[in-house]
Amino acid sequence: PCALAISVPVTVVASVGAASRIGVLIKGGSALETLGKIRTIALDKTGTLTRNKPAVIDVAAAGTATREQVLALAAGLEARSEHPLARAILAAATDRAAVTDVDTVPGAGLEGRLEGRTVRLGRPGWINAGPLAAEVERMQHAGATAVLIEDDGQVIGAVAVRDELRPEAREVIARLRASGYTTAMLTGDNLITATALGKAAGITEIHADLRPEDNADTIRTARDRHPTAMVGDGVNDAAALAQADLGLSMGTGTDAAIEASDLTLVRGDLRSAADAIRLARRTLGTIKGNLFWALAYNVA
Repeated sequence: PCALAISVPVTVVASVGAASRIGVLIKGGSALETLGKIRTIALDKTGTLTRNKPAVIDVAAAGTATREQVLALAAGLEARSEHPLARAILAAATDRAAVTDVDTVPGAGLEGRLEGRTVRLGRPGWINAGPLAAEVERMQHAGATAVLIEDDGQVIGAVAVRDELRPEAREVIARLRASGYTTAMLTGDNLITATALGKAAGITEIHADLRPEDNADTIRTARDRHPTAMVGDGVNDAAALAQADLGLSMGTGTDAAIEASDLTLVRGDLRSAADAIRLARRTLGTIKGNLFWALAYNVA
């Protein structure tokens, strides 16, 4: 019975070693077997499908405000923020307004005071786009996140920030779809922006306007249909990674995401995820073949 006894563990150990050589760390053989059964793959947008290096691509001004004034006020509000969009705005601005008493409004934006006036920066809806409605829609159709800037109750401008896709993203999505996998994108962006970026990546199933807790609910719903894997990199993805049948984290991501996942893509390259999935399917095929021939030999 020796061949029957070692057919599974030897294959799993060999596959885990092969995965490490392609830049994938697997936490146990059961994770590899689960990966081979996955049919749906959900991917976080920021930092997973994109480079996580957003940049300002457009600025629109309203009324008598200039482009420089819009950026200066936005930079003044974002001066102490750690958000990726804040870094992009600060990098694009040549000056900063002296905004004080800045408070964060969860899920909406920032509010502060400038020379006795109330100034705000935030998403469309929380701030009325007014005369910039067409400009905001154009920015969103270009795959950018639009933020509005308001001074004393009057919208003075909009800033478009876009995080470009990873160069390998479209290739990986095409490989997964060709292999019969369903792919989905999860993001907190609005639907217009998310759809434009998903189309560029080749993803048609888009889940937009999600809060961190919504990610886990979306994965839970997907699991009811098919075995589901989640690929993410940030603190906000940790709950979804833990909720999925299998979690894959980017090695360039946060410690929370890596801890919550079953596999880590060491180099932060999405191609490693596609390679790991192919390896897992081959591993399951090898295990089944080993068991069949070992059992057949023993019966004979």
